[in-house]
Amino acid sequence: MTETSGGVAFEGTVVDMPAPHTSERPIRAANGWAMLGIATVLVLGGLAVLVWGIAGQGLWVVALGCLAILVGLALLPGLTAVAPGEARVAQLLGRYVGTLRTPGFQWVNPITARRRVSTRIRNHETDVTKVNDADGNPIQIATVVVWQVRDTAQAVFEVDDFVEFVAIQAETAVRHIAGSYPYDAHGEPRLSLRDNADEINERLSAEIGARVAPAGVKVIESRIVHLAYAPEIAQAMLRRQQAGAVVAARQRIVEGAVGMVESALAKLAEDDVVELDEERKAAMVSNLLVVLVGDRDTQPVINAGTLYQ
Repeated sequence: MTETSGGVAFEGTVVDMPAPHTSERPIRAANGWAMLGIATVLVLGGLAVLVWGIAGQGLWVVALGCLAILVGLALLPGLTAVAPGEARVAQLLGRYVGTLRTPGFQWVNPITARRRVSTRIRNHETDVTKVNDADGNPIQIATVVVWQVRDTAQAVFEVDDFVEFVAIQAETAVRHIAGSYPYDAHGEPRLSLRDNADEINERLSAEIGARVAPAGVKVIESRIVHLAYAPEIAQAMLRRQQAGAVVAARQRIVEGAVGMVESALAKLAEDDVVELDEERKAAMVSNLLVVLVGDRDTQPVINAGTLYQ
């Protein structure tokens, strides 16, 4: 992964996302309980003044009581309760004025529109997607992305729906990563989806993070949770894997058998048990290899004659 002027580069491909135009900033807020007390006093006091004015104290007293009631009622919409793990993005006449993140009961300008945004950690699991790997083989892949809103202003104003944006960009990154690497390296010195899970997950997290960064989203982790060949080639690939396993096992068996034969011949010569010519050594090597390498139990044959009969 390398940084570029237009985004983040992965294996020659640039994730070119536009730079955000808005960034989060805090908004001034007053204590909600104090403002609730003020609003209550204004409303109740205004009612008392209104009743007193109606009782014959004059229109100006009635007007003063109505004004106090209206001011008290106008203050009430500014009361805002913020729960832990969420924030309120405030707009005033279409202009972003700040974000309220501090949990508790607070008061802000009552004519602002406040949108609730969750800042909790979320999981997104992509559907099982069928794609072609770098070798052109159809595979099925699914991932889980752990993410969190980092900048509430960007999440609200830079994209239409940041949750849907994360889902689509995660699927796009999964398809790109799955198509950039083979399912299995087959012994070649290259990264593969099956053999290099940690490296692939790291690159997947980096690409998803670059794609969703303009929406104010931080990717904590992404991990492949389902990886398999597509059903139409699964049996063929299984036979290929089985054949590779059989060949590797046979190679190991042959290497061990040759070592045992060498040890047996050396031990016989060292202890001077029997003296064998080259022809008998070749016959002995052949017999030992058949016994050690064969996949069936051998049937012993007792030689009742001499060594050469």
